Amino acid sequence: MTIDGILNLDKPRGKTSFGVVALVRRLSGERRVGHAGTLDPDATGVLPVCLGQGTRLIEFLAEAKKIYRAEIELGIATDTYDAAGKVTQRCDVSSLTKEQVETALSSFSGFIDQIPPMYSAVKQQGIPLYRWARAGVELPRRARRVELSRLEIVDWQFPLFTAEVECSKGTYIRSLAHDLGQKLGCGAHLRNLVRLKSGPFHISDAVNISKLEDAFRQGHWAELLHPMDVAVLHLPAITVDEENEKAVVNGRPLALTQGTEVSEKICRAYSRDGSFIAILRYEEERGCWKPEKVFRKRGRT
Repeated sequence: MTIDGILNLDKPRGKTSFGVVALVRRLSGERRVGHAGTLDPDATGVLPVCLGQGTRLIEFLAEAKKIYRAEIELGIATDTYDAAGKVTQRCDVSSLTKEQVETALSSFSGFIDQIPPMYSAVKQQGIPLYRWARAGVELPRRARRVELSRLEIVDWQFPLFTAEVECSKGTYIRSLAHDLGQKLGCGAHLRNLVRLKSGPFHISDAVNISKLEDAFRQGHWAELLHPMDVAVLHLPAITVDEENEKAVVNGRPLALTQGTEVSEKICRAYSRDGSFIAILRYEEERGCWKPEKVFRKRGRT
């Protein structure tokens, strides 16, 4: 039986995000499995994994803000911008102060244009940048606009320090560490990275792989699933009557009025029995709500 929902997993160090997806697909027998935001193999923490119809909501989770705890080492730069890479710069940082680092770090706050690292999955000429890098080729990369809404040093063990970073989709914390080192003139790299939060999912509720495998062996893994509408709880919600429910499941637009006053142009729709049935988007030209994604009532919703 197909089960729809989302797992909040704690990705272990050394495993790729795709590897976690492959594990869930093998254990569950569900073909449609996908994650909502890649973590580097050496990074750990929150990795939302969607199953069944939940995969149709990945885009909403991917767009959500993330919070990371990043350990950065000053005075050493690497070609991968993390501890796994080849050292490209060493510098004496004995005269550097915490205040100088805080000032430099704060300059990255807000909207910035960030250049992704060569060792990344960003594609150029149809080929991931990391493949070019492994071939010894460095290409010019286009900067991407990202937002860093919070940058806070939470631990100082000079020349190491730990910062919490809240940021938008597409932010490379490795690039942040590297760019900070360049700004300070001493070089820096990312030593360790933990994703603390991704959209509605937090590390405190994340399930480690060992517990997940145990749950599959014991036959109660479905209890670990979150309802798939958790991915869109930030959207306004409406409840439709039986007649409009039939229209929604058949993809017909709705001219909703009473009880559907929402300020946004997109909302989630529920049937009267509380089942999550659709994402609706308002079309101003036609003055109606069009079903953008329709979900069948089955399994866990």
